Amino acid sequence: MIDFSEWFHNILEEAKIIDPRYPIKGMNVWLPYGFQLRKNTLKILRDIMDRDHEETLFPLLIPEDQLEKESIHVKGFEDEVYWITHGGLTRLNKKLALRPTSETAMYPMFSLWIRSHTDLPLRIYQIVNTFRYETKHTRPLIRVREITTFKEAHTVHETMEEAEKQVQEAIKLYKEFFNSLAIPYLITKRPPWDKFPGSDYTIAFDTLMPDGKTLQIATVHNLGQTFSKTFEIKFETPTGEHEHAYQTCYGLSDRVIASIIAVHGDELGLRLPPKVAPYQIIIVPVIFKEKIEEVIRACREVKKRLKDLGLRVKLDDRDIRAGRKYYEWEMKGAPLRIEIGPRDLKKGVVTIARRDTKEKIEIKLENLEEKIEEILEDTTKTLREEAWKKMQENIRTAKNLKEAKKIIEEKKGIISLPWCGDEECGKNMEEKIKVDILGITETKKKSSCINCGKEANYKAFLAKTY
Repeated sequence: MIDFSEWFHNILEEAKIIDPRYPIKGMNVWLPYGFQLRKNTLKILRDIMDRDHEETLFPLLIPEDQLEKESIHVKGFEDEVYWITHGGLTRLNKKLALRPTSETAMYPMFSLWIRSHTDLPLRIYQIVNTFRYETKHTRPLIRVREITTFKEAHTVHETMEEAEKQVQEAIKLYKEFFNSLAIPYLITKRPPWDKFPGSDYTIAFDTLMPDGKTLQIATVHNLGQTFSKTFEIKFETPTGEHEHAYQTCYGLSDRVIASIIAVHGDELGLRLPPKVAPYQIIIVPVIFKEKIEEVIRACREVKKRLKDLGLRVKLDDRDIRAGRKYYEWEMKGAPLRIEIGPRDLKKGVVTIARRDTKEKIEIKLENLEEKIEEILEDTTKTLREEAWKKMQENIRTAKNLKEAKKIIEEKKGIISLPWCGDEECGKNMEEKIKVDILGITETKKKSSCINCGKEANYKAFLAKTY
């Protein structure tokens, strides 16, 4: 069995996703191949967000007094903030924080922008880097000190009903996003002690990693009026009254890239969904002594035809053995490889190797465009079905705490069980099983809490987490 932690660290370096050798712990350099994977992923996200959100960019630095204005919020980050105390050699009168997240940077501006109900709803987002002094064991893309891909959306509304509706809309957006990446997810409401600081409640998306631990890949928060009251975000109603607005925010991070790599990878390396792969198709000339020029010419023609379809194609004509090229591009997760040699030319075909299923298919050159698009679509479908099946097989129901603990110790994954919803009971249950309550969903099925025996109104999901 592959050691996932070792596999993950090795593949990030071997596939040239990031270089972790930057001389600050928890900060990494995106290498060109990894950066293109990130760029393609963010393009999907931007295309979804840009339908009814506007992209913006706020400063990195937050004045100390603004950060501390919302006491509940800052308490959630007080151990993680990086502080700037000097400008050159001059000590600053007011410390500046590197943003851990941007509520306290954005919301003072919202109070200046919003005057009337006609200014609402406001929906903006930005994709930036954020900084948190992570004191736990850092892991590239999963637990870092510089989050380089922090997408945060912030919205402002007239009523609580509109904010609730926006929460549901955000969930739909993220479902569409993760579906396009073929990433499976569990959507639950975080328990009260694990919600976003300052929010009314938090909805989270979690996926299951190969080692049986879960990874939080997105969150959606209903902020109610907590921040609008702190930062005086008020609007004039149609009747001339002034009321505090209702807000939501939702975000995701580098962990999305980590989940693409981890969920789909296998013993050979990456298996990238076509939509995000830096190269969707690699063309490898299979050259012997005869017909070298003819094979290369055919490869170039195939490349042109596929590029005309809008596909990302690379012709690997390096002077190295074909087998070495196969190994490298399989490890880097290129969805399809096209092999063209003298025999293929003679038969009027090309050989396609699928990275997802490892099968090889011969197709006629005359049917190239049609077949390639079909295969790419089927690749995404196969990766999605395989990932969802694996996750669903690892969500298990426990009848009692002893069984729950046994499942976690022997099989890992996610446990589902009935829970009363009481905070003290929940924390006690976490301590007994040595796992976290990921989240809860309401249930109408009558049952008793697995821990205290009271009526259970919720189904709780527990797992070891990153």
